Amino acid sequence: MEAENHTCVSKFLLLGLSEDPDLQPILFGLFLSMYLVTVLGNLLILLAVSSDSHLHTPMYFFLSNLSFIDICFTSTTVPKMLVNIRTQNKDISYTECLTQVCFFNIFVGMDGFLLTIMAFDRFVAICHPLNYTVIMNPQLCILLILTSWLIMFWVSLIHILLLNRLTFSAGTKIPHFFCELAQLLKVADSDTLINNIFTYSMTSLLGVFPITGILFSYFQIVSSLLKMSSSVGIYKAFSTCGSHLCVVTLFYGTGLGVYLSSALTISSQRTIIASVMYTVVTPMLNPFIYSLRNRDVKGALGRLLSRIVFGPSYITNLRNKWTVQILKLLL
Repeated sequence: MEAENHTCVSKFLLLGLSEDPDLQPILFGLFLSMYLVTVLGNLLILLAVSSDSHLHTPMYFFLSNLSFIDICFTSTTVPKMLVNIRTQNKDISYTECLTQVCFFNIFVGMDGFLLTIMAFDRFVAICHPLNYTVIMNPQLCILLILTSWLIMFWVSLIHILLLNRLTFSAGTKIPHFFCELAQLLKVADSDTLINNIFTYSMTSLLGVFPITGILFSYFQIVSSLLKMSSSVGIYKAFSTCGSHLCVVTLFYGTGLGVYLSSALTISSQRTIIASVMYTVVTPMLNPFIYSLRNRDVKGALGRLLSRIVFGPSYITNLRNKWTVQILKLLL
C-alpha cells in the first residue's frame, strides 16, 4: 500500500486486546468495571480531601492532585477502547489518535512529578518538622504543581509537532488498545530518527530526575529515622511513607515493565498486557492503597459517606446523642 501524507490519513485501526469475538463481552465487562472503580475510588479521595478541613495540608493537597490525574489518565485510553469493543469497530481518527498521545504523555509525566513532589513533602515533614509549614507553604505547593503541568505541556506539544511531520499508510494498523507514542513511531512510513532521539531523551530525563529525587528524599528520611530514639516516632514516620512507597513501586514497576516489554520483545501481546497494568490497574489501586493504609483518609471517607447516605446533619446528631449519654452517666 502506497504511503500517503498524514493529512490524507483519516483514521488508524486499533487492533485492541484480542480479536477473538467470544472474548469481547468479557473484556468489555472487565474493563468497564475497572474503569468505574478507578473513577469512583479517586473521586471519593478528591471529595474526602476537599470536604474535610483536617486534610487541608500539603500532603493531601498533592494526594488529591494525584487522584485527579489518575482519573484523567485512565479516561484518556479506556473509554475509547470500550466504545470500540461495544461497536465492534476498531477505527480511531487521526486527530483522536494524536489527542490520545498528547494527553497520555502529559498525565504519565504528571504522575511521575507528583510522586516526586510527595516524596519531597515527606522528606521535609520528617527531617525538618519545625520548618515544615514555612517550607511547604501554599505558594510553593501551587508553584510545584503548575511548573509540572507547564513542563509536561511543552514536552507533549513537541511530541505532537514531531509526529505531525511523519507520513503513514492508509489503514495503518496499531497493535495496541490505544495510540501509544512508541507504537505510532513503529508503524510510521517516514524517517523517525528525530522523533526517537527526542523520545529517548525526554524519557531518560523525565524518568531519571524524578526517580533520583525520590531516592534522595527517602535516603534522607531513612538517615533521619536511624537517629531517632523513639520507636513511636519511627512507626509514625514509616506509616506516613508506606502508602507513598507502595504507589511509587507500583507506578515505576509497571512502567519499567512496559518499557522492557516494548524494547526487548517482539510480542505485542506482552506489551499490551504490561500497558494494561500501567494504565488501568495502577490508577485503580492507588485510592485503595491510600485509604486502607491511612487512618486520616479512612476517617474522612467515613464522614463523607455518612453525610452522603444519612444527610449533613447525621454526624452532628450522632455526636449530640453520645454527648447526652455521657452526661447521663456522669450525673
